[in-house]
Amino acid sequence: MQKSLIGITSESTERTPAAAMGISIGIIGTSQLVGRILQVVKAFPSFRPIPMVYEQDMEAPVLAQQLGDTVEVLLASGPVPYNRIREEADIQVALHYVPLTDTGFYRALFRLKNTVGGSERRLRISIDTLSKQMVQKSLSEINESLTEVVYYEGPDYASKEQLIAYHQGRYESGSCNAALTADESVARELTALAIPNEWIIPTDQNITVALERALLSTETRQSREAQVVVGLVNIDQFEKRIHVHMSEHEVQKLKLDIHRMLLDYVESLDGYLTPLGGDEYLFFTTRGIFERVTGGYKKISLGKSIYQKFGLSLSIGVGFGRSANEAGTHARIALRKSKEAGGDTCFIVGEDKTVIGPLAMADSLEFALSLTDAGLLKKAEDAGMTSGYLSKLMAQVARTGKTDYMVHELAAIMDISVRSTHRLLLQWMDHSLVAIAGVEKVPKGRPRQVFRLTFLRDKAGI
Repeated sequence: MQKSLIGITSESTERTPAAAMGISIGIIGTSQLVGRILQVVKAFPSFRPIPMVYEQDMEAPVLAQQLGDTVEVLLASGPVPYNRIREEADIQVALHYVPLTDTGFYRALFRLKNTVGGSERRLRISIDTLSKQMVQKSLSEINESLTEVVYYEGPDYASKEQLIAYHQGRYESGSCNAALTADESVARELTALAIPNEWIIPTDQNITVALERALLSTETRQSREAQVVVGLVNIDQFEKRIHVHMSEHEVQKLKLDIHRMLLDYVESLDGYLTPLGGDEYLFFTTRGIFERVTGGYKKISLGKSIYQKFGLSLSIGVGFGRSANEAGTHARIALRKSKEAGGDTCFIVGEDKTVIGPLAMADSLEFALSLTDAGLLKKAEDAGMTSGYLSKLMAQVARTGKTDYMVHELAAIMDISVRSTHRLLLQWMDHSLVAIAGVEKVPKGRPRQVFRLTFLRDKAGI
């Protein structure tokens, strides 16, 4: 029986104005593979995924037909559903699939070697879906001499029953002592028959490559490549810092050196830079180049470079828009969010006013946290969580990867009193944004509660 939108709550599947602006991508596959793809697609903020799950690959064409023209691109979880959709469904959108490469094969092979009886035992495996050329090349590259492979030579679009019969026949005849299959349902049946096997599944890197190809094929992406991006760069507390210099001459030299470094960075964006006076700069570039240089809106190397050379930090705001005026307005909003977060960070505001960030400004920032769910933003606002508090909390979580805090820590992050923090925490818990994670015992005094920022923990994938 086919299912759709697996693992998504009814609340999260509501099409908010913000979510509806993304590039819609239909993801078709088994529950496990669709789940893995949904984890990887979080790194692609341009995508709005619509997952469709099946139990039998013969259902894939029906699901593709159901999606029809409601998506810009389709991604099948593997070659089997891809071939079925291509042959049996009448669709007008681009169709891609997650390939099975040598990385997936190596993973399955080594798991199988450990299962069947160690590295010293000769492995004789029956294999389906993967080509003989690819498997032989992979075995040759790792100098694997203790593995013999028998390849399935039946029809390209073999049924589950045909593949099971093939592997079962090889195992029962004694010509093979294990099986490798690219079909999840076949792997389950072989396990039920007590035949040693491994399911060849794609790695996260395989999924990333497939998503990148799908993204590049969409019309929305192609039109956005040349979209104007406006950026505002502000040097944090610059006036206070320059007082340490002895003369106006040294101050002007510092400004020139900073300007030169900014010029070099904007040149890498194929952009245009102009100073706005004092400690602020404006730059223009295009969206396609900005996305590539920042690794998909994940990091800004400029921040680290400025800090290493001058000991200064930057607040950066980047705006996307349907016009230069709109992009500039959004850049100013994004810069304000960076300042509210305490500086030394970067936020992006999209054309639909969704917020992406904070982006990594140094190596210690291990992940970029993106909050683009309009429903969640509205929920935070209703709970009394201002954009200033939200920005500061997001920046802190992004810097440390930590979502559990005691009340005095949260008070310091938001720069308010402990009493005010207690009051806010009660409101946030009432709106299910924060939960009590535990209690920390102290040598003297009452145990202290530990509060978990559950809404940011989910977004960060922690």
